[in-house]
Amino acid sequence: MVTSACVRVAVNGYGVIGKRVADAVALQNDMTLVGVADLVTDYRIRVAVERGFPVYAATEEGRAGMEAVGIPVAGTLDELLSQVDVVADCTPKKIGAENRPRYQAAGVKSIWQGGEKHEVAGYSFVAQANYAGALDRDSARVVSCNTTALTRVLHALHRHGWVKRARATLLRRATDPWESHMSGMINTVVPETTVPSHQGPDARTVMPDLDITTMAGAGPYNLSHIHFAMVETTRPVSLDELRRALEGAPRIAFVRASDGLVALNSVIELMRDLNRPRGDMWEVAVWEDALAVDDREVYVTFQVHNESIVVPETVDCIRALTGVERSAERSIARTDESMGIRKTFLSRSSRLAGSAMAGHA
Repeated sequence: MVTSACVRVAVNGYGVIGKRVADAVALQNDMTLVGVADLVTDYRIRVAVERGFPVYAATEEGRAGMEAVGIPVAGTLDELLSQVDVVADCTPKKIGAENRPRYQAAGVKSIWQGGEKHEVAGYSFVAQANYAGALDRDSARVVSCNTTALTRVLHALHRHGWVKRARATLLRRATDPWESHMSGMINTVVPETTVPSHQGPDARTVMPDLDITTMAGAGPYNLSHIHFAMVETTRPVSLDELRRALEGAPRIAFVRASDGLVALNSVIELMRDLNRPRGDMWEVAVWEDALAVDDREVYVTFQVHNESIVVPETVDCIRALTGVERSAERSIARTDESMGIRKTFLSRSSRLAGSAMAGHA
């Protein structure tokens, strides 16, 4: 357990996730961002300099390259690790696992992202589902964007004892927006041929008793993912019960097609119009007017912003590992307040929840 009231944090990897984690850590009043580490020399790491974050070189070769183009380098990754309590590894898939011995040698607590396997830490994390089990651990893995969203939504039902079996179909974005010029697909959808797709088994690393099967594919867009979940329930669940369960869970917000939020792009446009940093959506956006029930199942459609959804989970994981906050509810509340995470996006003009919905039966 870290005894200091202010946790010292390093972020290793300043890419899609790392830059967002760094910004979020910098917002917390019980954390200090000591520095970020990377080895690139292009605009991405230069943004860290512009934001005033101390930049460290992940490798000696990286340091030479950074200094050659005038990037101020505060030191090496090992020097950064010597100054912190915990490191959030946001490096590309598989590289994070290779860094494990380095973190162990430095004696720092470590957090990995969902690109790594569960075994890298032996504990996979979603704040609302299993915060307590991460308290004072040496390491944990924040699960992937899709697994985080599945866990948030299904835990909202599972905690009531409603989930008998869950099935979900995921349509994933083809590539991240920043690298759309390098890869992606046009005018096609590529199905994953393995059933279940990896997200279902991954969700069970967080909720071991969840009976879930997932199928997935990738489509020709880059804004986010969309999930269609069909949950067989242990008893008939009414539409109002379903709505209340989702409303009462952290980091789930309703959107409505009746408000013009009819597709992935319109929801992301809303985030931009709300002046969200980078257009990020940390919440799971559930289409309220697509909720449906029958006497055996409930049906939920939701959007997952792959670039940002795991960021608040990473902040909460820092608190859990270091033990500076023992309560999941208090940590979630602190993170959400600092980042501006909402339960509704159009609160000043919204109708009463469900008042304009006829519902589905």
